[in-house]
Amino acid sequence: MILVTGGLGLIGLHTARCLLDMGEDAVLTQYRVHREPDFIKDALGKRAFVEQLDVQDEAALRDIGRRYPIAGIVHLAAPGLGALGPKDEFDTNVRGLLNVLEAARAWKVRRLLLASSIAVYAGQPAGPFKEDEPLRLSGGNPTETYKKTFEVLGQHYAQRTGLDVVVARIGGIYGPMDHNLFNPVTRFLHIALKGTPSPWPGELFEEDANDHCYVRDAAKGIALLQTAGRLSHRVYNVGAGRATSNGEIAAEVRRYAPGAKLPLAPGRGPAYRPAPAMDISRIRADTGYEPAFTLATAVADYVEWLKTHPE
Repeated sequence: MILVTGGLGLIGLHTARCLLDMGEDAVLTQYRVHREPDFIKDALGKRAFVEQLDVQDEAALRDIGRRYPIAGIVHLAAPGLGALGPKDEFDTNVRGLLNVLEAARAWKVRRLLLASSIAVYAGQPAGPFKEDEPLRLSGGNPTETYKKTFEVLGQHYAQRTGLDVVVARIGGIYGPMDHNLFNPVTRFLHIALKGTPSPWPGELFEEDANDHCYVRDAAKGIALLQTAGRLSHRVYNVGAGRATSNGEIAAEVRRYAPGAKLPLAPGRGPAYRPAPAMDISRIRADTGYEPAFTLATAVADYVEWLKTHPE
């Protein structure tokens, strides 16, 4: 049985579905928001079990291990962007990480997977980004800062204790159940199809790009890393393996909503970088991971979902 912290979040729900499809039962933790999408509802209470948890609460976390035979952990729980003040944000991230590491060691889990992010590559002048390239020490935003912290502390703990800790650097994720509209694919689709105003100020630039990965693909990659046998590395990129520009995204969205007014400006922004994709050859070689969706097929799948679902 695999414990997925943040299991009712965007990536957590889809990762749980992939784990179930691979024959693994799962415990999904939630903090405040409870969601039961169609694609996992049939398993709830049977092979997938939901538990309320604040990862800062060590006693509550350990209680989950007393009630379920936890053999692995996927640690996805993280506060929302700007949701907490500096102290609470620090406590949730760092104390939560320590509690998960200690629980993993106490339960003798086979593997602990820590969710990191493409954000750790901020400051790199160009892609494709590889797992073994040196990264800047500073952190320009909370995601970059805390994900680098997770990586360093997680691997240090693994060296001290022998715990199998694997890091997944996850790309820019979009797809069903994405509610914050940060990713431009999600944002543009909600603006074009549902008339949802963007909660993020300003415009994006047509030529700016990122490794945007459909959530169903990323979840498969995470599940493969969690369930694989011996892995050759400690850090893996999990993404589409290609850079997709905001202009490409807008063009695909306008296939379903011609003439849609999107917050898009011509040219490049001040943060433009060439080829900002993640190299996914490592996870391909070690797990057989291969993204199943192109931008076109992902948007088509997402559009079908949005016809009958709010997010």
